[in-house]
Amino acid sequence: MRSTLQDIAREAGVSSATVDRVLNNRAGVRHRTKEVVLETARRLGYIAETAGGVPVGATVRLTFVLPAGTNTFIKDLHHQIELQAGSRQDLEVRVETIEGFNPDSLARALHELEGQTDGVGVIALDHPTVREAIRSLSSSGVKVVTLASDILHVPRVAYIGIDNRAAGRLAGYLLGRFLGTSDRKKVALFAGSLSYRGHEEREMGFRHIISEAFPNLEIVELREMKDDREKAYQEAANLLERHSDLAGIYNIGAGNQGIARALQDRNLAHRVVFIGHELTGRNKALLLDGTLDAVIDQNPRVEAREALNILTNAVRGLPCEQHLPRLQVIFRENIPET
Repeated sequence: MRSTLQDIAREAGVSSATVDRVLNNRAGVRHRTKEVVLETARRLGYIAETAGGVPVGATVRLTFVLPAGTNTFIKDLHHQIELQAGSRQDLEVRVETIEGFNPDSLARALHELEGQTDGVGVIALDHPTVREAIRSLSSSGVKVVTLASDILHVPRVAYIGIDNRAAGRLAGYLLGRFLGTSDRKKVALFAGSLSYRGHEEREMGFRHIISEAFPNLEIVELREMKDDREKAYQEAANLLERHSDLAGIYNIGAGNQGIARALQDRNLAHRVVFIGHELTGRNKALLLDGTLDAVIDQNPRVEAREALNILTNAVRGLPCEQHLPRLQVIFRENIPET
């Protein structure tokens, strides 16, 4: 069996937290303690004598490729990556933003990173040109992780994000419980883009649980908004004109503010049950005024931390111990302190 952080801590006579700080080259550990921990980790076989292409302690270059636009969760993730990277003396991190729904632009950006960085974190469309770019990037020696939305059958180190199918089922369960099973009701779906596997998986999970547990709910429409607030407003306004008896909305992606404005303009904010994603500042306000009934949250701070740690360890040839963010449902009554 492979040694663990706890084994190293016990043998070195330090805490597991100290071992974690040393292996991730964080500040706050004395030089001699660091030497003892690294020597113990090598002796127990946790790390090799020379750990991969970039030795432990050397600067690791990481690049994150995120979609541009009005998606507040992406902006929060961007902020967390830069904030946490700023406290890591062993990392040189930059974040690039590109047009979020153009697979060819994303593929070109990934190809251009070959030879320019040690590791890449990307929120990627599941598209043939993007998959081929990731394969090429990986074959050039660059370590890759997918963020928030996964891509299968590519040589990535890890996927860092929630179980999106489970998130969709959870949204369907919440909507079904809010609306009840006594009579037939109409509900609608909004998505950023189903080219994101994460959005597609949320839709699948939602549809499955509605079919299984709430057959009285009729899904009348699915609209894609490209995570744009104004487009979300227009699509929601048009939807509400066509279905004046709409009972519920599940928004798979961003754009909650646009949907909320359409509901508020028609005095429907407290009649239509509205489920969304991500506990952003604006979504907190919508929870507090009752426009949003529940938010399914994934923590951008945790995702940024895991992405930085896993990519750094992969580049150094260290084991990648992953701690995935958990699904959390937030209502008006349990909004956490920031």
